[in-house]
Amino acid sequence: MLTTTEQRLTAIRKWLAEHNLDALLVPHEDEYLGEYVPAHNERLHWLTGFTGSAGAAVITQDKAAIFIDGRYTVQVTKQVPAELFEYRHLINEPALDWIIDHVAAGKKVAIDPRMHSGAWLESAQAKLSKQHQLTILDSNPIDELWIDRPAAVVSDVRLMATDLVGQSSESKREQIGTLVKKQGADCVVITALDSICWLLNVRGLDVSRLPVLLSHAILHSNGEVEFILDPARIPAEFDQHVGQGVTVYHPEQLQARLEALSHCKVLLDASTSNAWFKLVLQNCGAQVITASDPCLMPKAAKNATEIEGMKACHIRDGVAMVTFLSWLDSEVAQGKLHNEAQLADKLEAIRRLDPSLKDLSFDTISAAGGNAAMCHYNHENQPTPGQLTLNTLYLVDSGGQYLDGTTDITRTIAIGQPSAEMVQQFTLALKGHIGIARARFPQGTRGFQLDTLARQHLWAEGYDYDHGTGHGVGHFLSVHEGPASISKRLIDVPLVEGMVLSNEPGYYRAEQFGIRIENLELIVELPTQGDFSVLTFESLTRCPIDVRNIDVNLLTRPELAWLNEYHSKVWADLNELVDGEVLTWLRQATLPLSH
Repeated sequence: MLTTTEQRLTAIRKWLAEHNLDALLVPHEDEYLGEYVPAHNERLHWLTGFTGSAGAAVITQDKAAIFIDGRYTVQVTKQVPAELFEYRHLINEPALDWIIDHVAAGKKVAIDPRMHSGAWLESAQAKLSKQHQLTILDSNPIDELWIDRPAAVVSDVRLMATDLVGQSSESKREQIGTLVKKQGADCVVITALDSICWLLNVRGLDVSRLPVLLSHAILHSNGEVEFILDPARIPAEFDQHVGQGVTVYHPEQLQARLEALSHCKVLLDASTSNAWFKLVLQNCGAQVITASDPCLMPKAAKNATEIEGMKACHIRDGVAMVTFLSWLDSEVAQGKLHNEAQLADKLEAIRRLDPSLKDLSFDTISAAGGNAAMCHYNHENQPTPGQLTLNTLYLVDSGGQYLDGTTDITRTIAIGQPSAEMVQQFTLALKGHIGIARARFPQGTRGFQLDTLARQHLWAEGYDYDHGTGHGVGHFLSVHEGPASISKRLIDVPLVEGMVLSNEPGYYRAEQFGIRIENLELIVELPTQGDFSVLTFESLTRCPIDVRNIDVNLLTRPELAWLNEYHSKVWADLNELVDGEVLTWLRQATLPLSH
């Protein structure tokens, strides 16, 4: 049994020597290329001891390096032995650059094509081709050496009735099949887990925080689907649920099913599918057409039933949030200053009182004081959780996976009396939040065209934040759903009616405080007196914004009117669902402000 990082490193080096290879690249990603990696696929963790959510390692016979981003600079030193691995920055010093600098020309660099996207492999081949031989592995050495690998989670397959999701699977398959035909293809290989679950109206809990099943699918232009999932997992009512035209195959048959497409024109998304798919298809003679996953836009534009569910779960989630925030204020008033872990656990316990909650939608970001300046902070990555202190800010970013929708909310809370600077920065971020919430824009507008509305007030004073303003959110699916976003990145995807996007400007002062104000917004159509109707946002989130952090004099009349109207909606939707101290707190938190 290989129990220490040193033993595992030695075993990998022995394997490289036996296979006449000079280097191995191990990314954090698994074969599904999703945001969340299940425990049995945490290969980078097995090799290095590193538990972060992004990273990579390169092993040679005499060197090893681990690549992490700014979130993990402290954590990596505690988990990965410095005498075994060099620490490198994932973005500023990428693994491929390190290989060019540290692996002699002509040497063989091994990769498992299942762990990288098709797009990555193309760029890697171009980058390394002049000096190094990129060797494509048939099997992963870590899988051979990992004797005590945990078993995969095999969750129940949940069949989502049409009255929960609003459109039958048959209708979706016909719709996507038509899109495939329009692209001149015979079929599409779908690898994004949320796309497969959306298409077949199924859910699972194979991956923590993401209600999906580890599976694959091939959809033909006639709407028929080959669903790659262990048939033993399929519930008795499945055939009736999906209707005609879905055949289930065991995962061991995946390669054979791909090779059966040898004479077909096959759509494949190079950014969501791993490189192995393209290699198999090309090797068997299929014509690969690189195009976006055709489920992405239909999945992102929610139908009336999904919208109703999203609204309903946001009200229940709002009850949990105000229950938590009123408790927090009461504790602080009594001088009970809890730590970040206790606060995150308390919020989760309150959320779990709702039987429709199936999981959290991500690990709660519970950040006190200076920790909140790290925008993807996780107290579980620290030696000890941070403690609340008076006259600071507490940032909590959290969400739930409910049977009828997904939530994601950030609130920044005054603990005692925030400083004048904290209040100013909070108000500038709030002005940006309101700028997005009040935006009106024509059909065809892209997210990057709106991003300035969120940043302009910070920019004017010489400030900014280093993350996107908004990401898509699924319906009881991924909390980070493509393809649309609001950010500086020039993503050429229109914002369309029915999409749900986050609205989360912020500001971060290193080692002092962090601010983020996040609601989820539904895109709706609004008639005008002009030449065309416009699109605008309707806030779904129902939870007060902390008025103790606001300088009302920095708000314009329209901004103040928006805030007061938002708080009146929160009061109207929640007041009959809470009582006692929570009701008293809610009344106070939603009272109108004036200049």
